[in-house]
Amino acid sequence: MRTGRVRDTLADMTRRGFLAGCAMAAAAASARTRGMQLHLSPGAIGLKAAPGAVLDLASRFGFDAIDADPASIAVLSPAGMKEKHIGWALAGLPVDFRKDEAKFREGMAGLAAFAKNVRAAGVERVTTWVMPASQDLTYRENFHLHAQRLSEAARMLHGEGLRFGMEYVAPKTIWSSQRYSFIHTMREMRELIAEMNVPGVGLVLDSWHWYHARDTKADILTLQNRDVISVDLNDAPAGVPIDAMVDGKRELPAATGVIDAKSFLSALEEIGFDGPVRAEPFNQAVREMPPEQAVSATAAALKKAFA
Repeated sequence: MRTGRVRDTLADMTRRGFLAGCAMAAAAASARTRGMQLHLSPGAIGLKAAPGAVLDLASRFGFDAIDADPASIAVLSPAGMKEKHIGWALAGLPVDFRKDEAKFREGMAGLAAFAKNVRAAGVERVTTWVMPASQDLTYRENFHLHAQRLSEAARMLHGEGLRFGMEYVAPKTIWSSQRYSFIHTMREMRELIAEMNVPGVGLVLDSWHWYHARDTKADILTLQNRDVISVDLNDAPAGVPIDAMVDGKRELPAATGVIDAKSFLSALEEIGFDGPVRAEPFNQAVREMPPEQAVSATAAALKKAFA
């Protein structure tokens, strides 16, 4: 009798595990069938691992793409990535456009070689973010500076066949921290993109900043696929007033339900977005996890949001 109960319990556990595995697999397939790719970004979750280990973890936990940082491009072979069905998600812009002209020119001097190198590796997207405040420049002065510098960088990237994405940063705790506020909403970033007037330039759309900007599903539906270069998917802490939230204390996707991931992702699906989606929680608990656990938790969170 006791043996029968044990057998039934084990069978039930096996069944539940099987169903949970099926749900995870279905969620990952859902992201891919919608045209989006699950993107593992080590820096975004505090993962410290060699490129080969990152590739293995991405493959094991159902990701489709990884960061195209110079170290990874240098050591990971195209054949090895193809074997594991992993591609490049995006590269970061290696130009500091936020400081003085000398620093900007220093970065621009190496941009052409960088662009050729990443494009030769198969990378298609390069991204950056814009600081939403300045102690010295008014909104108009800052807008002019960003339009001038970023359009120069974008033209060089476009010349090598690379798309360029820019992320607006929206928490009030950041844009109100200096004397002059700057771009911190989707509409403002679209104004900058229009002013730049360079083909292949679009948004890095982060659900965290979308939420803080009070942007909506309707705002996303004004976009087309070509207007979105990449996506970050995060959640916000529960029980914290929105204007008191700190940028470095986010949650994994679908962890709290504070951010409406369903509306965010369904809008992206409606506009046919077909790029990489990553979690970027900047979460201390995730940072302290062992690598395998951190990647597993990140994959589960992304798949939960898609499911």
